[in-house]
Amino acid sequence: MKIHHPVYRIASLIAGIVFTLFLSSCSGPPQEPEKETPAPEEPAKEAPAETNKAEEPAPAPAEIPTVKVSLFSWPGYGFWFIAKEKNLVPEINLDIQIIEDPYESFGQMAAGKLDVTSSTVEYGPIAAEEGVPVKMVAFTNPSYGTDKIILAPGVTDAKQLIGKEVAVLEGGLTQIYMGIWLEENGVAFDKVKYTNLIMDDAVAAMVSGKVAAGEFWEPFGSNVLKALPEATVAATSKDPYFKKTALLADGMYMSGSFLEKGEVASLAVKAYFEAVKFWEANPAEGNEIIAKGLQFPVADVELVIGADGSSGDGGIYPFNWTESSQFMGLSEGDPPFGKSGEIRNHWKLTNEWWVKFGVVKGTHPMEAGIDLSPMKILKESGYGE
Repeated sequence: MKIHHPVYRIASLIAGIVFTLFLSSCSGPPQEPEKETPAPEEPAKEAPAETNKAEEPAPAPAEIPTVKVSLFSWPGYGFWFIAKEKNLVPEINLDIQIIEDPYESFGQMAAGKLDVTSSTVEYGPIAAEEGVPVKMVAFTNPSYGTDKIILAPGVTDAKQLIGKEVAVLEGGLTQIYMGIWLEENGVAFDKVKYTNLIMDDAVAAMVSGKVAAGEFWEPFGSNVLKALPEATVAATSKDPYFKKTALLADGMYMSGSFLEKGEVASLAVKAYFEAVKFWEANPAEGNEIIAKGLQFPVADVELVIGADGSSGDGGIYPFNWTESSQFMGLSEGDPPFGKSGEIRNHWKLTNEWWVKFGVVKGTHPMEAGIDLSPMKILKESGYGE
């Protein structure tokens, strides 16, 4: 269930990252070893033919690089467990950590202690403004119905929300989602009071009447509707606008130091999409692996990513390599959400909304927060053809 979806206060997240430089002390120059007096040479002995031939030592195997990956308890990120358990890209070792707090993951990435993390896709413009050495490298799974805007009983129109409290997680995608929906329905985004609540508290606030509307993901949306049968769903992430923009989605991020590793970074991307390919062909086994890795019931994994491997029967839509490559503008053809190269429109949309909310001061070019080089290297190698 989408309990730990990471839409936290992103501005404070990025601003709170502290760069710590570790300076190693330098010792003096190494001393030359004392020269030993060579022993007197003995007369050479004739070796018997073919009996004393020295064998050439076998070359040492190349060390397999380890890639440090973090994720938190959310089935949409669980494909990493499939990649590791099935050893789908043996050229790298995956060291997977569950880190529930994105403050910690992004802080470790900025310090070069973590290579890759999976998270929501709104961080890029903030990281660009703050100069944090973390970039998104792939778009992995848009929301496909799991996110909902729900109106309290008696509220039938966006205009009734003017001056009232609405529940969101401020500084994250849910706040942008609510702002867009308000403006599409004739209400300026700043005419409501945004109340920053985690999902459990948002459900309680909705049921008690403290808030007049809220953004909920599953299973919390269903819990609200069960408790308040007269509440109404005003929008979902399956609606045409949100399907077109793929606003609500997850992505893959890499640290600046790891991006410098080029081919190794591209192999990490390959591992993720090989796992999606495995899941498409073996959804039952794949979901069991993810459930085991997250310690979730299989039913909760199926609720989020689906049960049949089609990508369309769950609350999110896991992109495969081709679909992500199309979205990032590296392959011809349109992905299921948006159009080829939609990432540029997505970046612009997110950046504009962060300016509106005062999270960032200005606009930034996409390249300031997105690095396509790992996917490009992979594509140039012939992957996916």
